[in-house]
Amino acid sequence: MAGKEKSGCPVNLSLEIVGDRWTLLIIRDMVFAGKKHFREFLHSDEGISSRTLAERLQTLLDEGIVTRHDDPNHKLKTVYQLAQAGIDLLPVLVSLGDWGNRYRPADPRLGAIAKELAGGGPKAIARMKRKLASEHLAAE
Repeated sequence: MAGKEKSGCPVNLSLEIVGDRWTLLIIRDMVFAGKKHFREFLHSDEGISSRTLAERLQTLLDEGIVTRHDDPNHKLKTVYQLAQAGIDLLPVLVSLGDWGNRYRPADPRLGAIAKELAGGGPKAIARMKRKLASEHLAAE
C-alpha cells in the first residue's frame, strides 16, 4: 500500500492499513486465539471469505505487520506470525475490546477478558507484548 496514501495524517495512514474489520480480526485471531494457518483464520465466527483473507494477509505481509514461513511440521502449510508492527497493535485491540465490551452486547466470557486486559493498564499490555514477541519473533 506504500505510495497510495491519501494524506499524511497518522490516523488516516493507520486506517489505510487496518481500517477494515477483517484486517484487525485476523490480527485479533493471531493475538488472542493463537491462529497461524490460513484454514484456521477461515474458521473464525465472523466468516471471512478465502479471497478476502488472502488479500488481507497479503497486505499485512506487504506492510510488515505479519511474516510468513514454511511450517516445519507440515510441508504444504504456511505459518503466519506477527512482526513487531503487528505486536504493537495490541493496545488498539485492547481499546477496541474494552469499548465494545462497555457499549455493545459482548459475549460475557470474551468481555471479561477484554475488561481484565484493559484494567491491567500499560503493565498488562507490556507483559502480553513480551509474550507475543517470544512466540512470534523467535522464528525471524
